Amino acid sequence: MAEEGKKRSVRKKNPAVNLDTLGLEVGNRPPQALDVEEAVLGALLIEPNCVDEAMGELTPNCFYSEKHRMIFEAMRVLVNEHAALDLLSVSQKLKDTGNLEAVGGTVFLVQLSQKIGAAAHIEYYIRILKQKCIQRELITASYEILKTSYDDAVNVDDLIDQAQTKVFAAIQNNVKKDVQEIGKVINDALEDIQKLQNSSGLSGVPSGFESLDKITQGWQASDLIILAARPSVGKTAFVLNLARNAAVDFNMPVAIFSLEMPSIQLAKRMMVSETRLSADKFRGGEKIAEWEWKQLDIQLTRLVKAPIYIDDTPSLPVMEFRSKVKKLVKQKGVRLIVVDYLQLMQGPSELRGMREQEVAAISRTLKATAKEMNVPIIALSQLSRQSENRQGGNRRPQLSDLRESGSIEQDADMVIFIHRYDYQGLSENADDIGRTQIIIAKHRNGAIADIDMKFRADEVRFVDLSDSLVNQADMMGVESAMNSDMPPFGPDMSAGIDDFGTNGGFV
Repeated sequence: MAEEGKKRSVRKKNPAVNLDTLGLEVGNRPPQALDVEEAVLGALLIEPNCVDEAMGELTPNCFYSEKHRMIFEAMRVLVNEHAALDLLSVSQKLKDTGNLEAVGGTVFLVQLSQKIGAAAHIEYYIRILKQKCIQRELITASYEILKTSYDDAVNVDDLIDQAQTKVFAAIQNNVKKDVQEIGKVINDALEDIQKLQNSSGLSGVPSGFESLDKITQGWQASDLIILAARPSVGKTAFVLNLARNAAVDFNMPVAIFSLEMPSIQLAKRMMVSETRLSADKFRGGEKIAEWEWKQLDIQLTRLVKAPIYIDDTPSLPVMEFRSKVKKLVKQKGVRLIVVDYLQLMQGPSELRGMREQEVAAISRTLKATAKEMNVPIIALSQLSRQSENRQGGNRRPQLSDLRESGSIEQDADMVIFIHRYDYQGLSENADDIGRTQIIIAKHRNGAIADIDMKFRADEVRFVDLSDSLVNQADMMGVESAMNSDMPPFGPDMSAGIDDFGTNGGFV
């Protein structure tokens, strides 16, 4: 009895599974439809009307049987050579490649031609084969992920990146959009135009800056917008203004992926913009008075309630970013995505060390994600030093200054530069302090333009110079009320904003 108990205890242990034969061990065979494969091949041999549709939708991998794959590959070669597709031509092509006997000879081809399915059903048969193919590719991806997961030396971040890439590739390679007739597309376009004409608002997500929205009509769904500048010019400050305006003023959910700085630092910048309280006080350089704490609670109410979601994962893999965006759009209804900044993302692991190709892959994925989820993505990007070394004192950014990859410009629907006149001594004029040009250098669906703004570093805030209130305030040396609905600060609720001081700021 003791010996029997010993044997039973041994049986309860779970030995490592042989992953290569896992499907067979559990009694499963890979998803397949051999009879449908034969029906499709038979139809291609006999029915010329089926050829174009099958060749456009299927690949050799859609066939589970190896001999069926070889036959289909021979058929593809014949079609590409504009040759006739029949028993004789397919038989000869297989003979030329040395595969005729491997598939069962001419006899098997004749048998296939007798198993023909109705040509009217070819679309249904194709759908079955594609479904089985996706299932097999997902199983293959899962097996590879399982194998890698057992490796103690594997980097977990790389493992997650590889897993997402493999699953995404399995799905993406088999998803195709149908061709649409121009009449339907025009009708859809007319409906969209009619909606815009009847609407008093913008067609996209508002930036909160009137002069910018006049050019862009808001950030458009599915667009990739690249916002680029040299370091310390104000990229993060500007994009936080954009995010705040969309979420606070228009109640549109916004997601911010901050790869450069922690979420707390990001929040502090937004708090400075919202309250106009000195940045030094948020850094602990100055004490915040008791009455100021009370005012903070009041002034931050709208920001606290705003639908803003922050992810500060450093070195975020681009495929993980795509997964997170998908969840945010579906679960939170996010309308605008912000990435700070593009060059800090990780591309596919196989491209590490090939920086230009890695950045190109990141850029393509950002654009594909914007299109797939139908939301605008604003991605910050660094500029090269080229603009600073340009001869003749012209340091105005150009598209060629985009750093590390020309594909960024190609993938972007819009490229915006921030150009500061007081940056690195471009101007010594006191009136030029904070003077900024927002340069729309590329606009796939609209005009390019230069927009004048003022950057108030102490408030981490950009203001629109086209606004008359701003111009008057600058001339008089007083603060503008633009983009502010806050009551004046002060211990007696009547002191001006300047009581908070203007020492220091964030860029």
